[in-house]
Amino acid sequence: MNGTTGTNGTTPGSVIVVGAGPTGMLLAGDLATAGVPVTLLEKRPEKISNLSRAFAVHARTLEQLDARGLADELEAVGRPLDRLGLFGSLTIDLGTLPSRFRHVLITPQYEVEKILKRRAVEAGVDFRYETEVTGLSQDADGVTVEVTEADGTPASLRAAYVVGADGMRSAVRTAVGIPFPGHSVIRSVVLADVLLAEQPEGLLTVNAVGDAFAFIAPFGDGYHRVIGWHRGRNVPDDTPLDLAEIKEITRLALGRDYGMHDARWMSRFHSDERQAPTYRMGRVFLAGDAAHVHSPAGGQGMNTGMQDAANLGWKLAQVLHGHAGPELLDTYQSERHPVGKAVLRSSGGIVRLAMAKRPWTLALRAALTSFLDHAAPVRRRAVGQITGIGYRYPAPRGTHPLTGTRVPDVALAGGGRLYEALRGGRFVLIAPDAHEAGDGREDRLTTARWASDRRTTLLVRPDGYAAWASESATSADVEDALAAHVGGKTPPRRAAGRSGGRRR
Repeated sequence: MNGTTGTNGTTPGSVIVVGAGPTGMLLAGDLATAGVPVTLLEKRPEKISNLSRAFAVHARTLEQLDARGLADELEAVGRPLDRLGLFGSLTIDLGTLPSRFRHVLITPQYEVEKILKRRAVEAGVDFRYETEVTGLSQDADGVTVEVTEADGTPASLRAAYVVGADGMRSAVRTAVGIPFPGHSVIRSVVLADVLLAEQPEGLLTVNAVGDAFAFIAPFGDGYHRVIGWHRGRNVPDDTPLDLAEIKEITRLALGRDYGMHDARWMSRFHSDERQAPTYRMGRVFLAGDAAHVHSPAGGQGMNTGMQDAANLGWKLAQVLHGHAGPELLDTYQSERHPVGKAVLRSSGGIVRLAMAKRPWTLALRAALTSFLDHAAPVRRRAVGQITGIGYRYPAPRGTHPLTGTRVPDVALAGGGRLYEALRGGRFVLIAPDAHEAGDGREDRLTTARWASDRRTTLLVRPDGYAAWASESATSADVEDALAAHVGGKTPPRRAAGRSGGRRR
């Protein structure tokens, strides 16, 4: 068994992740790759579902996948879109993004889950499907998770830390008593997977007219996902739904229904705006929809959750391996909670303006559209928020201006690039001159030189953000920075196969 024991003790350095969606699988894969024993609990049966709502993979998420060697594979099955229409005549041009990925990739969430699952399995994550969390308690040494296994048998699992990535109705969040304040934004949103007799002109088809909104995106297998909403159709989620209702909403919003037929799945749901006030309670953390949910406008939900995972994973590994103190884990809250709050604001603003009906809200939307069309700095900021590349993390006063910023995929001497060097969960030191990793850091630090004549010395965290920088660093300055951020000796390697555990 990998990563857990009975209640008699804690497996040293282990983590239990609850929820096998994109957030949970990215996090579990990162931890296992870093040599941390991981058990991933999922109450659903083992399968990749096509019933997901996410279709957009934004630039910052693609960069994170690139740092794991997965982006090119996903790009091969998705379709890039370099313009994003939000409402009315407002179109966001992604072609000028300062990224290797100057587009949003349109691909169903299940394609993202496929590559993340394969990586997690290869890294040795112990998957436990049909295992439901029923309780949780923690003490100074670890966390005990009570579960019901597939055959109905109760069991106790024990780990050093637990991460709840188990969605809006998170059992982990409920068990530790973290509130989830907020409210429903849109009720009775309808979804369907359909065949179309007529193909839409664009890759994404989206519009709002009067009381109706509709969105159409391709799965890539001949079916299209249709999402619709009508202001006057405010009914409970369990109200029966038929294709005629979906076609009517689509015609109102888009002018035609594209001859949709043969729905293989239909459902209703409501969209909430909620955020946990804290993402951490002792040894328990929240990530993804367990920490924040919001409207689907802008396609930021899955992306924000995966970026939560990218932030938390390397920090847990550093602490568990003894290369950093527990206070490093406090920065998960200070860095990711403001991002979640900003996403709630931006996605909520988009959906409210898209569904504007009253004269003053229509006037506001028109004024905002005109302003964004003519105010390049504000437009760049909006693009940075939606795509995720514009966020920066708080930095101590007096530090270099680069500290806390996202580092782009810069070219390195010898023909490489930064996001290749980040693979394996490593820090990367980029310096004007060669510098040895030293002090047993070889397994978690890559040293490189700029391909240009730049004189900055820059230490990049495993999640691609600047940990430290200097324009005139001495060797002693670099060693001090490495000791503070990367730590000292490398932990002993785990046995071949990493987990030795079983997979269900």
